[in-house]
Amino acid sequence: MASAEKPSDVIRKARKKLTEALQRDPELIFTVARSQQLLTEGEFSSLSQIHEPQEFLENFIDTVLRKEESTHERFLEFLENLRHVLPSLRPISEYLEDEAKSSPFKVTFRVTLSNNRNTAGSKPARDRPYSEDAKENLEREGSSGAATGSSDSDTLSSHEMISKGKKWLTEILKKDLELIIEELISQSVIEKEQCELLVKLEEDSKTKVQILLLQIQQGGETTCHKFLECLNVACPGSYQNLQRSLYDQDQNPGQSFGHLELQSESTPDVYLYSLFQFLAAKSSSVCTTESFARPQNTGLTPVSSREKKEENPSRGMSSGTTTKGLWDSSRMSGNEIIQKGRKQLTEIIQEDLEIVLDELLSQSVITEEEYANLNKTEEDSKKKSQKLLLLIQKKGERACCWFLDCIEIACSGSKQSLQPLLNGQDQNPGQSFGHLELQSESTPDRSKSLQNVLAKLNLQKYINKELTLREVLEISSESLKERTPQSLGDLPWHFLRNVFALNVTARNTRLGKGTPNDQGMRGKEEEEIFDEGIFFTSEMDDEVSVNPLDVLCAVLISSDSFLQQEIFSKMSLCQFALPLLLPPLETPKCTLMLWAMRDIVRKWRPHSLIEKRSFREESLVRTSMPTISFVRMGSCSLSKSKLLNLFLSPSQQHYDFFIHRDMDISNSLREIANGLVEMAWYFPGGQKSSDLFSEPVAIANLCGSVESHWLQFLFLTQVSSAVFIFTECFGEKEYALLSSLNKSLSRCYFILERHSKKFTETSHFISELATAFKLKNSQILMKGDRINEAQFVKNLQSIVERIILSSSKSMSVLKMADVAREFKIQVDEDAQECQHALRYANEITQGIKDIVIYKKETLVLQGDLWKNLARVEKELCRMKSQGDTPSEQYKSILKGRRVELHKQQNECDLTPGLIKFIGGITHLNSAEKQYFLKWMKLHLDWIARGNSTNLRAKYKERCKTLGDKGQKTAELDQLISSSSLGVEHFMRELGQFYEAEHSMVREGRIAKSRRQFVHFPSIAVDLMLDGFPLELIDGDASNIPLQWITDVLTELNHKVGGRSKMVVITVLGVQSTGKSTLLNTMFGLQFAVSSGRCTRGAFMMLLQVKGNLVQEFGCDFILVIDTEGLKAPELAKLGDSDQHDNELGTLVIGLSDITIVNMAMENATEMKDILQIVTHAFLRMKEIGQKRNCQFVHQNVSDVCAHDQNMSDRNRLLEQLNEMTQAAAKMENTKKNIKFSDIMDYDPEIHNWYIPGLWHGVPPMAPVNRGYSEKVFELKKYLFEYIKHLSRERPLKDIPQFIEWVKSLWNAVKHENFIFSFRNSLIAEAYTNLSTSYSEWEWAFRKEMHVWVSEQETVIQNVSLDALDLSTLKCELQKKLSIEEERISKNLRQYFESGAGNVYLVEKYKEDFVKSANSLKSELEGSSYSKLEDARRIKKGRYKTDIILSRYVKTIEEKVDGLLDECRKNKCRLENCKLKEEFERMWTKTFLELTPMHLQKRQVCSNVESHLRKDLSSRGRLFNEKLQKGLLSYRIKAFKIKDEYIHLSWFKNVFKKNKKLYQVDELAKSLIDKCSRYFDEKANSMEDYDETYCVELLHMINKELQENNVEKLCTTPGFEVDLKLHILGEAAHAFQKMHEDFMKENDPLLRLEKLKLQYFSVFRDLYLEKDAEQSRAKDFCDKCLHPALVDYINKRLGIEIVENFIRNAQSTEFACRSFFQFTVLQELLEGMNFGQYVKYILTYEEFVKSWIWTRMLDRYEKNNDLENLEKEILSVIINKIRETLEKPKQKDAGAIPEFLDNFCKAMQKDLVISEDNLVGIQFKNELVPKQFSAYIKNVLPGLEKQILSELKLMDVKFTFTKLPVKPQDEIFKRVFGCGKQCPFCKVPCEAGGKAHQEHFAAVHRPQGLGRYRWDKTKELYYSLCSSDVVSDNWFKNRHTDKKWHPYKNYRDYYPDWNIQPDPSINASDYWKFIFAEFNHDFARKYCAKPAELPEDWKKITKEQAKEALKETYNMK
Repeated sequence: MASAEKPSDVIRKARKKLTEALQRDPELIFTVARSQQLLTEGEFSSLSQIHEPQEFLENFIDTVLRKEESTHERFLEFLENLRHVLPSLRPISEYLEDEAKSSPFKVTFRVTLSNNRNTAGSKPARDRPYSEDAKENLEREGSSGAATGSSDSDTLSSHEMISKGKKWLTEILKKDLELIIEELISQSVIEKEQCELLVKLEEDSKTKVQILLLQIQQGGETTCHKFLECLNVACPGSYQNLQRSLYDQDQNPGQSFGHLELQSESTPDVYLYSLFQFLAAKSSSVCTTESFARPQNTGLTPVSSREKKEENPSRGMSSGTTTKGLWDSSRMSGNEIIQKGRKQLTEIIQEDLEIVLDELLSQSVITEEEYANLNKTEEDSKKKSQKLLLLIQKKGERACCWFLDCIEIACSGSKQSLQPLLNGQDQNPGQSFGHLELQSESTPDRSKSLQNVLAKLNLQKYINKELTLREVLEISSESLKERTPQSLGDLPWHFLRNVFALNVTARNTRLGKGTPNDQGMRGKEEEEIFDEGIFFTSEMDDEVSVNPLDVLCAVLISSDSFLQQEIFSKMSLCQFALPLLLPPLETPKCTLMLWAMRDIVRKWRPHSLIEKRSFREESLVRTSMPTISFVRMGSCSLSKSKLLNLFLSPSQQHYDFFIHRDMDISNSLREIANGLVEMAWYFPGGQKSSDLFSEPVAIANLCGSVESHWLQFLFLTQVSSAVFIFTECFGEKEYALLSSLNKSLSRCYFILERHSKKFTETSHFISELATAFKLKNSQILMKGDRINEAQFVKNLQSIVERIILSSSKSMSVLKMADVAREFKIQVDEDAQECQHALRYANEITQGIKDIVIYKKETLVLQGDLWKNLARVEKELCRMKSQGDTPSEQYKSILKGRRVELHKQQNECDLTPGLIKFIGGITHLNSAEKQYFLKWMKLHLDWIARGNSTNLRAKYKERCKTLGDKGQKTAELDQLISSSSLGVEHFMRELGQFYEAEHSMVREGRIAKSRRQFVHFPSIAVDLMLDGFPLELIDGDASNIPLQWITDVLTELNHKVGGRSKMVVITVLGVQSTGKSTLLNTMFGLQFAVSSGRCTRGAFMMLLQVKGNLVQEFGCDFILVIDTEGLKAPELAKLGDSDQHDNELGTLVIGLSDITIVNMAMENATEMKDILQIVTHAFLRMKEIGQKRNCQFVHQNVSDVCAHDQNMSDRNRLLEQLNEMTQAAAKMENTKKNIKFSDIMDYDPEIHNWYIPGLWHGVPPMAPVNRGYSEKVFELKKYLFEYIKHLSRERPLKDIPQFIEWVKSLWNAVKHENFIFSFRNSLIAEAYTNLSTSYSEWEWAFRKEMHVWVSEQETVIQNVSLDALDLSTLKCELQKKLSIEEERISKNLRQYFESGAGNVYLVEKYKEDFVKSANSLKSELEGSSYSKLEDARRIKKGRYKTDIILSRYVKTIEEKVDGLLDECRKNKCRLENCKLKEEFERMWTKTFLELTPMHLQKRQVCSNVESHLRKDLSSRGRLFNEKLQKGLLSYRIKAFKIKDEYIHLSWFKNVFKKNKKLYQVDELAKSLIDKCSRYFDEKANSMEDYDETYCVELLHMINKELQENNVEKLCTTPGFEVDLKLHILGEAAHAFQKMHEDFMKENDPLLRLEKLKLQYFSVFRDLYLEKDAEQSRAKDFCDKCLHPALVDYINKRLGIEIVENFIRNAQSTEFACRSFFQFTVLQELLEGMNFGQYVKYILTYEEFVKSWIWTRMLDRYEKNNDLENLEKEILSVIINKIRETLEKPKQKDAGAIPEFLDNFCKAMQKDLVISEDNLVGIQFKNELVPKQFSAYIKNVLPGLEKQILSELKLMDVKFTFTKLPVKPQDEIFKRVFGCGKQCPFCKVPCEAGGKAHQEHFAAVHRPQGLGRYRWDKTKELYYSLCSSDVVSDNWFKNRHTDKKWHPYKNYRDYYPDWNIQPDPSINASDYWKFIFAEFNHDFARKYCAKPAELPEDWKKITKEQAKEALKETYNMK
């Protein structure tokens, strides 16, 4: 061989003879070549599919020739080395021959698995080889035109030749398409049906040719090869011409034309491709047996068209291309090549940009959309090329590799252009061992397989955008799916859902096929008939599934690092083997999964620690231990993985650590998982009898054979203490392969199958190997029939135990990563982002040695400062250490201390460690931040474990030394409790800095603009949204940083756009009962579980609800709260554990919609303490209107009949719960007879869950119990259904509402009496809304009754006494009242059912409002009936006078009629004066002739005296003495308070006497005022006196005097007698005048006298014969309608004023009582008038009336509202009059009397028309009614104007006083309420309705404002009753008989008052400010000394007082 010849030329010349020489042992050739790594694994895999020796060797040599020269040289070296094991092989020089003699037709024969697109489980179809005759004929035909030169084209595959020469082929085929198609059909290259479809296409021949070429290429390499054969037959010389074209193209790469084109100039690519797809679809429907590329006579399973259709050819590369093959000599990644060769690639691409884009589209490297976008861009080709490169790089490494291959195909020579770049790499790549160079293992076939698997699993979208943990944890419809997957796309999610739920069936990839109960399935089975084909059908189950390991690999490469880590953690709990090395799938190298394992921590007890009873807890990756690897050489009937499962499983139990073929899962062949190295671990539990090994050991398992995965095998030999090789066929090539291991072979053990067919040959070579490398007998294990599996496994375990004990090689996963790097194996942890974050974390954690010291030095704010602050805040509520200090003074001291502590905190600087932590979470990008926090957690957990281990050891030692002296160990107990350190501590420190700064801003010590930490909440929110838990309760200080939590959650609400409805789920239970594990299993969360840290408090995590579940659940998030274990032993000695547990339980139950009570036993005997906490909490929630849902989970109950057998236990549990509920009710001072079911919706049969134990066996080697996972899933489904139900029942809370709950619950928890102290702004708001609505309904009720009563009063006055039936009216009244009451009840029901305004929060007040409606009905019933009775009484009183008047009228009319006749007979015409004289004479004479009939006058005074005497019969002597002056001598103004009115002997102290006299005087004034209003109202009613008035008056007085508080005033009988005499004396005067006025008004003669003018007018008109129609009509309007209309206006005006007043936008203060209080107090603050405050406090009722009166006058005097209302009322009634006049009945009346009678009846409900005035109108009225009606209508406009002008002239005040319905009184009733005042501070009750059970107010005042003072000093008492009721202070007053009584028990005397503590510390600032401002004024007013107020009261500003008022009434 000439030295000048290239190695490639030598190989080409020797190719033919060399192929013949090597055919003797192709398997040996393959094995040695693989060990020398001449080709990539993908290329070896492709070659392994070829079974014909010659074909294999030809393809082998062709593949070598396509590589670079260095590979050619190594191939020649390989041949020389091969001669040592293959003696028949001669030197290469002897095989050289003239190249011209070789065949020009050098198309390779390669068929790969991916080319044939077999489905999983089927074998690849082989090409049909050429017959020798065909070859010779072909060579002979082509020899004449053979090219003499050598080109790369002769090593191209057929597919590549078609791609590169497509344009040339198109021109050839167009000429004779039909002939070529016939040849193709005859050779079975394509199907006849396909050709027919192609021919039928109405397209030009060029398009048809292009489609044909696509079909050929789609058939794979074999089809392409056959096509070229047929083409050369049909068109002789075509092959040589094609080669020449390709040669020309290679010589002139710039003029390349051949590539895989999907379009031509005339045919758009999309259209062409759609035609191709159409034909493919048609073909698949026609050709049901085989595809157009069906091979013949191969003896293998044909590839069906169905199988082809299941493939995804769009993502694969053409058969002749490789993913990295053309570039595989480079150890650069595809991305690196593009990055470094960007300039060269840009130049290459821009020359043939369109061709490159077409190729990329055809190979699905880019999408059609991306293709279109690049073509649309109006930019030059250079910019487009640059954009294309960026696009490719974004798609990831695989896309980069595909892209480079496409470039080489489309632009031949691109590799040569980049060769300098590739050669410029490191010339000394890492040499690992011996001569082996470890190259990339990524192959085109593996890439295609990966692509195929991803397509099947529907995971393609996660390649460029990886699946995240947050996405997996989202609550979607997938979360509710049953466990069995139904399609391949379900498999990844099935795996993820199950592994996160710790279900050991997660790896099962079988698809569901229906259940036995499926009727459809049963029907199909019954109809199915027997088919003999069943005997020839392979297992189809596996063909439609995917291998579990493939699913695992696909999921892992589709997941981001954090999801991978969580998957590994869950798999570890399930005892699944974990992937140690991932095969090269996405990247060209294997990947060691170090980061994914980082979070796994294991506990175990090695036998060396058994005596010490100690254990080890360590991170899995840090633990050094021996590694035992198991591999396979060649095929093996013995299942390696199954044997390993037996090997690791304890006796009597079997766990499937590794997946094996005999498992009940899918057995589909692995497509991408070959080369995967799995690892499982064994950890001893400290039981010598059951432990398999005394120390931990790692077991590695290589999937696939050693020969195929030599790199992984070499890695395992370096990290393992021993390698066990399973083999059944060990020959010369295996011997040669293993011989290269040298020293590593000494650690190899062989497991042989004695009965294998090649056992003799195997034993021979093994013997030689053992001899050569000095192996021991123990290293050869034989498996035969005499040894069963159990014995064999036991022997194997013994060998491994010896290896463990004797081996000095112990290696952790961390160390393995170093070895992997030497092998150029990627380590996932080496990612740049991960390492960058690690550096940040290391800077913080590397200096931490002692955690307690570090926390004191670095986390300074959460030490003693924070704990002291927590104690001060609780003391502010509980006042336990108050002593003799006044409450408010003590509070002031505590507030100052709190401010000082915050100041000290704020003065602290950020420590270096905290600064670095803040830098890590703010400066890093999102991924780096997550890495940083994870690194922090890992490092801190590791440090904490080390500290805890040392402390526990010291504790044990000290216990041994000191014995039972517990005091000596207290210090260590505290240290152990404080030895936790995690990310939450750093976040807690941020919260403390934020709280301190916020406090300083609030105190005005820091300007808002100078805040430094305002961005901290945003940081916390970002972490929370990323899935990190937020600390709600700091367990160390047992406190909530309320401002921090509030602002974090507020920011969270802002970041989610206000869409923050959520359901809160909490778990409670004793420590170590599996609470966190339960939540983690249920929702896939990451709450800390046995992390070596003593975590305390409560943490919350957000789970987002997605898709249609948002509507179904009615929420956007599920908030899960995990709590620390109750009754924790390590906290029991700290003193406050019980209180801490109660606080925690109450708070989390209060916040939760669903509470899971976790109990780790079947009965509740040991859960008594916990159940007490739970019942207390639920009782508290029920008392504040919350009925929570509770689920009792009984863990460790595995019996299938547990639910039935535990019925008695459930009943016993219910009994205990009932007992505890009653005990809790007694402690909480609520009603005694209460059951557990009363405080929550509890059903023992539904709300109890029996869940098996977590572990299936004994840890540490026990996997999770499958039953546990499935039961938890059932619970989860139930909870989700309950959430749907809950959202339908009421709206769920959003974040702002949740914040309010946190505030109010925490404030209440800080007070020891929870129910007593609960205050919630949401409840207050809901109550205010309800009260406002009820006020509307109440007014509607009152208005309706006012209108109805007014109508009935009008009717009573219009009808005759005979027609009046009061009993009927009473029935109608009852019916009307019932209807209106029912309307309110219905409104209440609808209001509560609507769920508006959080109304469910005030459910407990519903009954109060129902009772108030009933009370309102009773009130209106009494008042309405009284008014009707009064109207009847008036009617009856006038009855006699009406009869007398009628007689007088009859007489006078006769006289007038006679006078008219006389005057007409007189011949002289009388003038007006004469007529008047005659009329006067007649009238006077007639009056004298009338018989006077006067009403009898009564002596009202005597009647009143009689009733009074009867009432004071018991005071006879005293009464008689005082009555001697006469009753009428007593008047109200003369009443004065005298000393004799009280028992002076009881009050030796003058001050007390004066105080008591003052109280008596106030009582007297109140009674006098009340009674005066009563008889004034009666006097103005135009009624006659009735003796019932006197009876009612005395009843009012007696009722007031008999009140309990009045009896304690110690009044004398003289007070009662004098008071009644003065009141009744005044009443006698009023009633007497009332009677006399009635008689005067109703005297018949006087009434007749009023008609005089009317009769004269009629007489005159008749005499003068004037047209009297208009005057009569005007008289009717003036005399009848005018007074009636004015009366009507007055009756309606009061109602309309109220309506107008409360509807006005500026009158919202009257909407309900709390709004009214706010408005009044705000105006008082603005005015700062001391006198007004005194009136407000001391005479609240009078003040309110006066205030309302002033507001109404001010309102209606300043605008025209009153005038408008009068106009509207008058307009309505005038229109009604017009309508009545237009009625036919009126127009058709026969005469005026009939007309007037009809009119009065029509208007009898509206107008009271005087019968007296009608008499004059009817007299001698002979007008036509129709004309009279018209005249009336004409007069009405004038009448309307007249009335309005008269009303306008009236004073507003006068108008209001004369209204029957007083608007001021109605408004007063609306806002005044029950009128009760706090017994201490006199604050008015603000409860809605009048029949409420309890009185309460939003905020209370200093008691000195209610006249309370110190008993000794007489100083005003400034303490607030809301503070005293939670303190240890005492009080005494007249109600306690001057005996001291504790404020805490104030309800002993005032059971109907609920005085709640202030909702916040600043809530009472309003009254503190007022007290401080008017301290001396109040002292003078109350005859006391000024109070010595705390200094901070004097610092409160007016603005602060105003803000406090707004906060109190929720007006911000």
